[in-house]
Amino acid sequence: MKEADALARRVAEAMLAREGTGPTWRIEIEEAREGYARVRMRVRADMLNGHAIAHGGMIFALADTAFAYACNSRDENTVAQQASIAFLAPAHLGETLVAEAQESARTGKSGAYRVSVRTDAGRAIAEFTGLSRAVGGSVLDRN
Repeated sequence: MKEADALARRVAEAMLAREGTGPTWRIEIEEAREGYARVRMRVRADMLNGHAIAHGGMIFALADTAFAYACNSRDENTVAQQASIAFLAPAHLGETLVAEAQESARTGKSGAYRVSVRTDAGRAIAEFTGLSRAVGGSVLDRN
């Protein structure tokens, strides 16, 4: 494993450990590399909306989590400055969702990321785009 990718994994694990949301939703890190992250979450009954499908906020939160791990992967404190999502299909109780974030571009303090959310069987659920902004400091120094 490259040193940069090992750092990205440590950053993602540190962020997950500090979150209240990720552990509560049982988000798991599948992979974290420089500029990239893949996470998963199983849809539970308490994540459903009034139509008995996964609440859009839960899908957004999963995508946003992958985005956060990817844009912080270099151990620079980075936050979202803009994000949007297109919902393509419903997710159902018991399905496992996988969010895969990939850095598209990074220049100066800003970065652009694309996150695909699919079921673990590969069915497309949503596409998320996010713009990040580095705000200074180190993620790991906060441990």
